[in-house]
Amino acid sequence: MSEVHAERVLVVPTELFHRLGYFQGFCSDVDRYLEELFSSQHTSYRPRGQVEQDPGFKQLIPYVIFCYTDAQKKLNVFQYTRGTGMGEGRLHRKHSVGIGGHISMIDADPNQNSSPYEEGMRRELAEEVEIDTPYTAKCVGLINDDQTEVGRVHLGVVHLFDVERPAVRSRETDLLESGFRPVDEILKDLEGFETWSQICMMALFGESAK
Repeated sequence: MSEVHAERVLVVPTELFHRLGYFQGFCSDVDRYLEELFSSQHTSYRPRGQVEQDPGFKQLIPYVIFCYTDAQKKLNVFQYTRGTGMGEGRLHRKHSVGIGGHISMIDADPNQNSSPYEEGMRRELAEEVEIDTPYTAKCVGLINDDQTEVGRVHLGVVHLFDVERPAVRSRETDLLESGFRPVDEILKDLEGFETWSQICMMALFGESAK
């Protein structure tokens, strides 16, 4: 068994998500969900190889989007292409605007005051990108996509990091063609992006969001 499949990752029962309020796509009402989703009463750590094929659980995934407003007041978003060495094979070669990954059992350190989710998000960011600029961060929504094989077993928690300078760089060799790109250009070129990125870009920056 591979290390990825043996990894134990943070999940909640899909039934809990449905009880709190099922949606397809993007939901900005984070207060309705987060306290219950992150409650130790509902979370557990299960083998990733098992839950990747089990729609009875949702793996909780931080999905961080870096935004930068340039001197011309134009909004830019950090994007990249997923290489074939990145964990989720079903997303290889797709473009993405989200940085993040699974919350692992290693993030549940009893000596830490912060939550396993927060520790896991920090770990994933540190592994994937170098952030050499001040920023402000805000949790802005959740993504659910039951129309794709990957989406059925994951639930995304979307964070916007508003950076002062476009000083975000890839640390991973499989995080390819990375850099900031104007939002309007990305919106015109969504076809090559993973579904979560398409959902986020339309919900946060599309015409209906203005």
